Amino acid sequence: MKLVIAKDYDEMSKQAARLLADEVTRNPETVLGLATGGTPVGMYRELVELCRTEGIDFSRATSFNLDEYVGLPGHHPQSYRTYMEQNLFSHINLPADQTNIPRGDAADLAAECQRYEQAIAAAGGIDIQVLGIGNNGHIGFNEPGSGQETTTRVVQLTESTIQANARFFDTIDEVPTQAVSMGIRTILGAKKIVLLASGEAKAEAVRRMIEGEMTADVPASLLQQHPDVTVIVDEEAASRLSAKTRA
Repeated sequence: MKLVIAKDYDEMSKQAARLLADEVTRNPETVLGLATGGTPVGMYRELVELCRTEGIDFSRATSFNLDEYVGLPGHHPQSYRTYMEQNLFSHINLPADQTNIPRGDAADLAAECQRYEQAIAAAGGIDIQVLGIGNNGHIGFNEPGSGQETTTRVVQLTESTIQANARFFDTIDEVPTQAVSMGIRTILGAKKIVLLASGEAKAEAVRRMIEGEMTADVPASLLQQHPDVTVIVDEEAASRLSAKTRA
């Protein structure tokens, strides 16, 4: 893993946005793997600004999102389709029919998961996958215990993940308890991976991901086997790493 320690959240976001912009500039037909949640919001904001100031062209790119809540239609205000439209898609020239997000309201979720895997394969695989990390070490919605052979599937969210996501809903009872998520094998199939983490709350998960043993109990640690992972964290998220790792 290549570790980049930024001074704060804004700097982390700028560096991540630059990585994605450079990838699309180098390969206009880049297949992007995109993440949601609180952490990437700044990255998307900076990416939109780069598009405005430098004219980054997304017209030939394709995107696949990591996950979507089960039961939420794309137009739901808390769906990840809505999140992506608000934070990125409506601000850049990435054609709508080249954006892909699992359908959490599909009548046959097993068939939807299979369809999503086939769509990724048909696109030639993901060129650069953006990830966040949960406090428990999850990536996507791959909770602790997710094995490295998992592919896109319906997952049961842990209580800690439900509580963490409750801030986006009016009441805890509204938070979905399941999601459709890319699996670990799907994520590891990306050619490049960029993982972002910010804040003291993520520091222990970052330490276990980088310095701990590779185990399904910390799904992010399974990234240790990937040949091209860049971890961009701020000082707070890096605070529990050893001096040797930080050097």
